[in-house]
Amino acid sequence: GFRCGFLGLLHMDIVKERLEREFSLDLIATAPNVEFHIRRGEGTEVVHNPSEMPTPGTFDAIEEPLVFATIITPATYLGAVLELCQARRGELIDMRYLTTERAEVHYQLPLAEIIFDFFDQLKSRTKGYASFDYDYVGFRPGSLVRVDILVGGDNVDALSLVIHREFAYERGRALVERLREEI
Repeated sequence: GFRCGFLGLLHMDIVKERLEREFSLDLIATAPNVEFHIRRGEGTEVVHNPSEMPTPGTFDAIEEPLVFATIITPATYLGAVLELCQARRGELIDMRYLTTERAEVHYQLPLAEIIFDFFDQLKSRTKGYASFDYDYVGFRPGSLVRVDILVGGDNVDALSLVIHREFAYERGRALVERLREEI
């Protein structure tokens, strides 16, 4: 496989479409992954891919990477920005108004929640006016599970993802529906 990043889902779709059309390639685009830490007793194991995740009950905790996010948005869209960050398991750190028309919001967000579609959603909800910046903070324990997608009864590692337990069913179903649309 080959890993590459894009500026958003639209750019990814355009590149994918051109590669398929111009070079007759059959591509599988998977969700991006982040590194997780698996705690077992005194030791820590690093997992780079969901398929490397150990079976439940064989470890003490899973830690996920966190970022400190700064979002500057017109005050009119502040509610939409707060809603987006809360839906992505964000913790509000602080908020202040830079002027009567612009607000700055600081959130602590799981990296896994912002690497796929967050920026697109932010720009969409603010009509392109919000800016977004983030800094890596560290790792924290989370209630995470691995979601496997079975095709013909066989697990497809490329489609596996590690996600918060609360959203596992919903996002797993959404992935299956998207795959059905593309087939």
